[in-house]
Amino acid sequence: MKIYAHRGYSGAYPENTMLAFQKAHSAGCDGIELDVQLTKDGEVVIIHDETVDRTTDCTGRVYDYTLEELKTCNAAAHWKDGKTKLTIPTFEEYCAWVASTDLITNIELKTGVIYYPELEAKTLAFVKRYHLEHRVLFSSFNHLSLSAIKKLDAAMPCGALVPETGLVNAGYCAHSFGFEYYHPAYCTVDKAAVDECHRYQVGINVWTVNSMQALEDCYAWGCDGIFTNYPEVCVAYVKAKQ
Repeated sequence: MKIYAHRGYSGAYPENTMLAFQKAHSAGCDGIELDVQLTKDGEVVIIHDETVDRTTDCTGRVYDYTLEELKTCNAAAHWKDGKTKLTIPTFEEYCAWVASTDLITNIELKTGVIYYPELEAKTLAFVKRYHLEHRVLFSSFNHLSLSAIKKLDAAMPCGALVPETGLVNAGYCAHSFGFEYYHPAYCTVDKAAVDECHRYQVGINVWTVNSMQALEDCYAWGCDGIFTNYPEVCVAYVKAKQ
């Protein structure tokens, strides 16, 4: 079972920052999950929310900032005493770093609220520029974005993200549309759901696994991967079980 650090080591460091990614790597995880959106001037940046309010000292939509303007926001503003200064990373900045590691990257295309023109093509272009084709998978709540990735490169692995309502017959659905993975919330998963996915050769990666009960269940059910804010704990558990 692969351990993906959810927005980096977000349980202990500011989410979706280079610090959180580097700390996740040091914790020994298999991969990193991150979120991409576009700036006003069309640059691919890593941030979860469509607005900057929750994670920075700025306000407003990501899409209303140029990259230069966005770089003035402090992505660590709400961490500890607020004195640490971290910038919102560009996806290219991340790619340049992760290319020197053996990490897998789950790239979530944040197109479910704002459909960013060419986000899929621009993100994939960076993946190829840094020769990461065999160490990435794409996911999105907007499954049309996954279809767009497949249209650009049919070999790119894709995971169908679904909300906490879950999806019955998810393995059949993912297989039917050519998606290699299904990404549900832990609260919607059981062994039968995992087995149904595996019958269709669809992998199942579960979010967000932040309790020992969830970790134990996912391992026992045979899940292919989990997304967690606490990768160090999960890595230690999996190693102990092997």
